[in-house]
Amino acid sequence: MSDDDRDGEDFGPLEELLEAELRQAAAILDPVPAELRGIVVDAFALHDLDAAVAELTFDSLVDALPVRGEADPPRMLTFEAAGLTVDVEVSADGLIGQLVPPGPAGVEVLTGPRAHTRLDADDLGRFAGAAPPPGPFALRLRTGGETVVTEWLRA
Repeated sequence: MSDDDRDGEDFGPLEELLEAELRQAAAILDPVPAELRGIVVDAFALHDLDAAVAELTFDSLVDALPVRGEADPPRMLTFEAAGLTVDVEVSADGLIGQLVPPGPAGVEVLTGPRAHTRLDADDLGRFAGAAPPPGPFALRLRTGGETVVTEWLRA
């Protein structure tokens, strides 16, 4: 039987043994860093089944042209979910945001299993706070009875 004839076959115990040996080799030669494992566990702990996940639709690091003469421009982000748009500017000076459609909301800057900072969006949907600490962060927005969580990213 040629190798081409074996495509899609289940080889049973030999395949399982090979997979187990490869997993063991990977764990020894290239283990998952403890810090990364902690971040993954924390992110899973924050998983909110009722929350809508806001998709990143614009990131100035990827989508914008560089500004001449600007040494450290602020990062502009746009997230969209469930009829809500969240525009956020992140810089060393802080975080500024706007909700569209405008309205009051609770905003949490997440950096782990607990909120790092709690902010309030005013009646015009504006909110501001300190810059998120280094490392991954996300925003959780509570608008009335709806919860929206942004994707995780680094500032």
